[in-house]
Amino acid sequence: MSSNSALLQPITLGQISLANRMVMAPLTRCRAGEGNVPTDLMVEYYRQRASAGLIISEATQIMPEGQGYPSTPGIHSAEQIAGWKKITSAVHAAGGKMVLQLWHVGRVSHSSFQPGGKLPVAPSAIAIAGEGRTADFSKAPYETPRALELAELPGIVATYVQAAKNAIEAGFDGVEIHAANGYLLDEFLRDGTNHRDDAYGGSLENRFRLIREVVEAVTAAVGADRTGIRISPLQPANGMSDSNPWSTFSYVVKELAAYPLAYLHVAGMGSDQPGAAGPHFDLNDLRPLWPGKLMVNYHYTQASGEAAIAEGHADAVAYGVPFIANPDLVNRIRLDAPWNEADASTFYGGDSKGYTDYPIYSG
Repeated sequence: MSSNSALLQPITLGQISLANRMVMAPLTRCRAGEGNVPTDLMVEYYRQRASAGLIISEATQIMPEGQGYPSTPGIHSAEQIAGWKKITSAVHAAGGKMVLQLWHVGRVSHSSFQPGGKLPVAPSAIAIAGEGRTADFSKAPYETPRALELAELPGIVATYVQAAKNAIEAGFDGVEIHAANGYLLDEFLRDGTNHRDDAYGGSLENRFRLIREVVEAVTAAVGADRTGIRISPLQPANGMSDSNPWSTFSYVVKELAAYPLAYLHVAGMGSDQPGAAGPHFDLNDLRPLWPGKLMVNYHYTQASGEAAIAEGHADAVAYGVPFIANPDLVNRIRLDAPWNEADASTFYGGDSKGYTDYPIYSG
């Protein structure tokens, strides 16, 4: 029995009280229905995992232009809000807590997702090398995005605010601003993707400006104690890079520390690929710069998650794939039970197979 595991101890993130420190990481599964509305199958999927101290929803687009993958849910229509309300009600009834991740993919999109077949938007007109997904799940070369005009940026911020308000209306306990993994806010932040020469480009202060404005506006609308943010300083995916990640992200963390956020979520993707997204640094070096609650994520086991908490590197640990395959992951840690292996072929799209049919540990 591991009932005394550091992962199983309660914690409070802002105004959200968690029964344990195990967080279900945001996981794109591409199973939303017509109109990108959450489905009853999604209700069951999240309900099964409500024993997590906190569930972070799959990334959820704040507007139609923010979509970049097929069958991903939104939070911008009445039908989507109603669909999510079924999910939050089920999670709460099972004793869980849940926040919604606010998402705009930026250039990681395709004209097949865009209203009127327009080009995706980004800070600068720089295409990602390689291929991405289209609206019918096929692959196509990434398109060169259209650089957002200065006059459009206040509208982007306002859309984040409305999406956050919609999430609270849908019953979520809070929101997580997605500023990671090469999506719009991350694209503005890193100099590999932001070549602007206006107030949103060039200096660190300018490249951070859009994130600052989103954080200020969202926290004013729904409360800093119900708002988290996710960053991925070393993530090379989606063509991301920065000339000095330590300088960029130490600045980001110090600036975000001025806001009493519920938590900072540092995703470790790229930490096992030194140099892939720019000069490498130890993500643990960010910990002393952050006075609030810190969440970590990426390939954590029970042992490494417990160590991260015990050594002061984190206050909570987000598990992704383990929660896909183990809806009862919390109880498996409590019982020292083996973990199911995930079927990667069922990660994206499909039905209940590899989604709601993973077995619960029976001893």
